[in-house]
Amino acid sequence: MATQATKEQMAEAVAGIRLRMAEAARAAGRDPSEVLLCAACKTRTVEEVRESATLDIDLFGENHVQELVEKTDAGAYLGKPGHFIGHLQTNKVNKVVGRAAMIESVDSEHLLTKVETAAARLGITQDILIEINIGAEASKSGISPDGLWALTDAAEAAEHLRLRGLMAIPPADATPDETRAFFARMRELLTRLQERHYATAQPDTLSMGMSGDYESAIREGATIVRIGTAIYGARDYSKKA
Repeated sequence: MATQATKEQMAEAVAGIRLRMAEAARAAGRDPSEVLLCAACKTRTVEEVRESATLDIDLFGENHVQELVEKTDAGAYLGKPGHFIGHLQTNKVNKVVGRAAMIESVDSEHLLTKVETAAARLGITQDILIEINIGAEASKSGISPDGLWALTDAAEAAEHLRLRGLMAIPPADATPDETRAFFARMRELLTRLQERHYATAQPDTLSMGMSGDYESAIREGATIVRIGTAIYGARDYSKKA
């Protein structure tokens, strides 16, 4: 179980993050309530996540399917939404659809079709974001901006999917100015998506910004920031494969 010191440290961290989120939103002329705090909790235990769920965190993000399954089934989020934010292999889709309130990392028509099939089988509508490889990095998943509109058209045509917006992770080695430019590009893409006026899509979500750059992301229009180490501390990767 998380120690009292850990709980106090998490509470202090979340309070500080919330303050900086609000300041960044107001600096951009935005209402702070427009931006949700997603706790990126990969490698964190069920108990750590359950303790953090009592804090001012809006939702939780999982990178690994097994952790999503374990924490969802254990009720670790205390009723708050869990999003899948990592690369999703098509052979694991069935474990994620219906558990994740939103899948933020759809990046191909093949994956989209698998998610649609799984959602149809359950008789549900699965909320999704399309992940953009905004820095054109060979090592990262995500679709290129040039390929976005074919994928959004396919999402709109899928009966059991609801396209809610876009997600991205800028290159880790980008300068602050470069990172902000990537965020601005994402905002432009979301605006273009909204201007397509799809019948069923609700493209109101822009998931971008992590522990080191979330204030910049908020200034450029992020509605979800995904923060892990700034809440939980450095990750211990020896805990998980």
